[in-house]
Amino acid sequence: MVENLAALLETIEDKTLLIMDDDGPLRMRMSRALESRGFQVKTAQGVHEALAIVRESPPAFAVLDMRLEDGSGLTVVEEMHNLRPDARVVMLTGYGNIATAVAAVKAGAADYLAKPADADDVMKALLALKDDLPEPPENPMSADRVRWEHIQRVYELCGNNVSETARRLNMHRRTLQRILAKRAPR
Repeated sequence: MVENLAALLETIEDKTLLIMDDDGPLRMRMSRALESRGFQVKTAQGVHEALAIVRESPPAFAVLDMRLEDGSGLTVVEEMHNLRPDARVVMLTGYGNIATAVAAVKAGAADYLAKPADADDVMKALLALKDDLPEPPENPMSADRVRWEHIQRVYELCGNNVSETARRLNMHRRTLQRILAKRAPR
């Protein structure tokens, strides 16, 4: 499958790729891995840096983190599609949930991957044909992890207010406090 993708990438003229992530080691590993597969990579640490790159020379592909200190990756997706509607964007996030996946796709992302995603998964998502269904992930999040991510997201949206989060999730406040005190499941 990876060989087929490499052959497909060879047929593409514009191999420019933007990688935006505030996690430096992840950004550099992904950059090296995708460069070795044939992409011409530029990297950005945040939204403002990525927007400058996109406005200067919109890339054909992008791998963008959803949540960064200086804003949302959705801002970059929207700007890319204003400047280059044919661009293929893959969103990465450590906070995967249905609402953010829908928002990413509505903004113009071709796919949405939960971290950690490896370079092969990213390349498959970037080069997937529009009508192809993606293969199921090798290491999907467990049901416990999905539940934990959802609770964390609602908690954050409620301004870290335990009582309000418990009310919205229809659970007892103490139960929620115990869940929040634990580490994230794998």
